[in-house]
Amino acid sequence: MNIIPDKYRDLLDRPIVVSLATLMKEGAPQVQPVWCNFDGTHILVNTEKGRQKYRNMSRRPSVTILAIDPDNALRWLEVRGTVAGITEEGAFEHIDELARLYLGVDKYPFHQEGDVRVIFKIVPTRVATIESTMPAEMQARAGVLRG
Repeated sequence: MNIIPDKYRDLLDRPIVVSLATLMKEGAPQVQPVWCNFDGTHILVNTEKGRQKYRNMSRRPSVTILAIDPDNALRWLEVRGTVAGITEEGAFEHIDELARLYLGVDKYPFHQEGDVRVIFKIVPTRVATIESTMPAEMQARAGVLRG
């Protein structure tokens, strides 16, 4: 198991919408924006049972998560991993926790009657990072640095 470097941990702790890549039944990649968080061991992704990412990760547990720093597009974290667990236990509380982080509200506002939520626990197997050494003035000209 690879550890998320402390220098890049903020990309999973801040409210950054990450890209989740999964594999469709026929093998084609599917990428979706998702909320996630990191519990120190697993990256946690919450979804509804029956959605495409649920079907993809249930069938093929290999995934990739890409988190790009919204303040500097030349700083990012790629985590390849394996789904190590799927649970309904605590999933509604977890989506509320993510709603507090991402939306600043106590309860996830999009709950629907009959929803069954699940948490996918992803174990990192490969971690890649980059932080450009390009001078800030060049990054700003290239449109990759906010500030």
